[in-house]
Amino acid sequence: MVLSSGTRLGPYEILAPLGAGGMGEVYRARDTRLDRTVAIKILPAEFSADHERRQRLSREARAISSLSHPNICALYDVGHQDGTDYLVMEHLEGESLADRLEKGPLPTDQVLRIGIEIAGALACAHGQGVVHRDLKPGNIMLAKAGAKLLDFGLAKGGVTPAVNLTDMPTASKSLTAEGKVVGTFQYMSPEQAEGKEVDARSDIFSFGAVLYEMATARPAFEGKTQASLAAAILERDPPPVSSLVPESPPVLDRIVKLCLAKDREERWQSAQDLKLELAWLAEGASTGGAPGAAGSKERPRERLAWGAAAALFLLAVVLAMIHWRSAPPPIPVIRASLLPTAGSSFVPYNFALSPDGTRLAYVAAGPDGRSTLWVRLLSAATAQQVSGTEDAAYPFWAPDSRRIGFFGEGKLKTVSTAGGAVKVLCEAPVGRGGSWNRDGTIIFAPSVATPLSRVPDSGGDPVAVTPPPRKGSGQGHRWPYFLPDGRHFLFFSDWSSPEDPQGNGIYVGSVDGGPAKLVSSDLTGNVEFASGRLLYLHDRSLVAQPFDPERLEFTGPAVPVAEQEVIQDPGFHHAGFSASQNGMVVIQSTSAFSTRLLWFDRTGKEVGQVPGVGYWDPRLSPDGRFLAVAADDARNGKTYIHVIDLARGISTRLTDGGSEETPVWSRDSKRIVYTTLEGKSVAICEIPADGSGSPRLLVKGSLRMVNDLSPSGDVVYMDFAKGIPFLGVYSDSDHHVAEFADGAEARISPDGKWIARIEPRTRYQEIFVQPFPDSGARIQISQGGGTQPVWGHDGKEVYYIGPDRKLMAVTFDPQKKTAGAPRELFQTHIVGPTFVLFQYDLAPDGRFLINSLNPDSALTLIANWPAMIPK
Repeated sequence: MVLSSGTRLGPYEILAPLGAGGMGEVYRARDTRLDRTVAIKILPAEFSADHERRQRLSREARAISSLSHPNICALYDVGHQDGTDYLVMEHLEGESLADRLEKGPLPTDQVLRIGIEIAGALACAHGQGVVHRDLKPGNIMLAKAGAKLLDFGLAKGGVTPAVNLTDMPTASKSLTAEGKVVGTFQYMSPEQAEGKEVDARSDIFSFGAVLYEMATARPAFEGKTQASLAAAILERDPPPVSSLVPESPPVLDRIVKLCLAKDREERWQSAQDLKLELAWLAEGASTGGAPGAAGSKERPRERLAWGAAAALFLLAVVLAMIHWRSAPPPIPVIRASLLPTAGSSFVPYNFALSPDGTRLAYVAAGPDGRSTLWVRLLSAATAQQVSGTEDAAYPFWAPDSRRIGFFGEGKLKTVSTAGGAVKVLCEAPVGRGGSWNRDGTIIFAPSVATPLSRVPDSGGDPVAVTPPPRKGSGQGHRWPYFLPDGRHFLFFSDWSSPEDPQGNGIYVGSVDGGPAKLVSSDLTGNVEFASGRLLYLHDRSLVAQPFDPERLEFTGPAVPVAEQEVIQDPGFHHAGFSASQNGMVVIQSTSAFSTRLLWFDRTGKEVGQVPGVGYWDPRLSPDGRFLAVAADDARNGKTYIHVIDLARGISTRLTDGGSEETPVWSRDSKRIVYTTLEGKSVAICEIPADGSGSPRLLVKGSLRMVNDLSPSGDVVYMDFAKGIPFLGVYSDSDHHVAEFADGAEARISPDGKWIARIEPRTRYQEIFVQPFPDSGARIQISQGGGTQPVWGHDGKEVYYIGPDRKLMAVTFDPQKKTAGAPRELFQTHIVGPTFVLFQYDLAPDGRFLINSLNPDSALTLIANWPAMIPK
């Protein structure tokens, strides 16, 4: 059916035909209501009875209506009149990409510009669950406003069946047949051509074929028959673009090659990543640099930081090209700062570089305070938040650099960077590190004081792979890292008592289990293997030492990579660094990472700040006049006890050892008790709060950390000698040490008759209150997990931090021995909700002082660090 000029379809007046195809006819028309030119696509009356055609038209309408993007042809209206179904769309002036390619290849700048625009359109569609399935030059219009993606008639949401070769007609001019072939065969992905399910990565394959044709004016795949064309798609790679168009940038070869990978797992995993890569290449080609993506709304400092990171990524690509073409010239070591996405803050020690050095996975606390996983291409200026990763911690990569393991909600989980649901593998109540080998085995620490376990990446029951500690020992195995053979892994043994046959240090274990081999008893924390060297932290410096992964021993001296600047978790010895296998390392530097002590009223309104940064473990004196902190005042990783006069703003340093933390006040505000590391042992010391005397040793031995002082002066501490923390009490009057109960992060009520503590053996590590010093019946305070309990000054309210960083409050009646329901006060951005001891306190006037994450804290990327190693 041909509509003549002047025909009306509703309010639309037909002006002239624009074209026709298997799905219908397209006309230029005028919207009489808005006096604008539109395009109308109709399903001819003779096809109206064809259910499949009507379904496709309806599907196209639904697909386009869900999309809003400047490079997708907009849908204005749908209608039905006199047996004719029609779509009303944006009218575009220009020519199709297919028509343009008849004149020859496009210049590189146009290839990149159009590629960026269409990749952006695909990213929008894929983000709404729409797979185009028929991407080809004929469905791309080159209009004045830019490239426009057309014809979603074959689109479907989610994963969809594709065509089978046996269903293809024996003769068809365009290699398509209505109702038989879903898409245009010349641009189909291998899985689409084989009749397998397709997803967004099939569109990426088709996009690669279009990109190739734009650059060369030649189809990526050709064949005289359908069989030979199918063989080309399934088995052969086209010649590199640069071999046909020598002036094209070599990096474009890599981009196209990854699009056209036969295995969808080997392709670009998202159109957004592909768009950012093209944008980086486009701006690098025009400016000689490697900028962020166009249209970024991030902070200027963030764009500069990630622009520098993109420049480093470009440098790595150039180095790789030079390596294969000629002898590499000397390249300097380069550093760049990396900022989190606007509105979020890096969570300390929680980041990992992918093995291929292209992506950074990190945990950030968002505006809602919740920790989630983010992934960012180092060549890009934006990061992607990974859905379903709430409360994520300690990410680690699969060897393919496309999947990520992490801990969250008491489980070990994995997720693909290509999207999809998060997979739960097994229980991991307090996960502390994991590593993934090429055979699909994951080694992980399920808790803080247990052997390491292995589990398949498909999930299952974990199996212990390191020796269990001696009964009653506090030893824990943490931070595993696979060596290149995929059988052996490094790990850290910690909290061992002197009687343990396997003491503290770095060991090598095997997936088969059996005895572990000691590598070094002098090293603590996480270690990694890259560029033939072990990377580890020593005296706050990141060092690299030659290591033979077969003989499992060092072969040379250590060389510093980053001196006196890397942060490390004092409780679990996890250092802030991660290395790739191509000469890149990311560190969390003391000079670039900081927190802030902020004052809040009871409603959550910020009402002030304690000047200075680098403060931890804030504890207010009972009279409210002074603040004790563990301060890294030189920004070099050494912490000292400081007392700050809040009225005068003067800070006085009380200690000089460089490893003091967790200060606690006596009830008369005259003394401070604190924890300090002395060699390989931990001591609890006391010092006058006014600095008038020297420190005095109270007790020394296993890993004991001060929690609180009772009104009578007894020291309550938590001890890890048994693995699961327990609370002990030290009496200074008779130097007696007694065990109180299992627990951690304890605070004594103002009258000294009650103790609030974490119960670590509960599923969510709940907070309980019970009598003190004589233990009695427990009263549960939190629900769904809680940490850092703090008493109100009248002893009738208990505060705590929930897993989502919310400050919670619970009323407590000491006479009736009852507690009320938890209620939310406000959302905090406290530095950590768990296992960080006390990072907030309550002033006598009801204000809260909270150690809060700083959104301007940065990570540091170091490119080409092996160049620092002397030859």
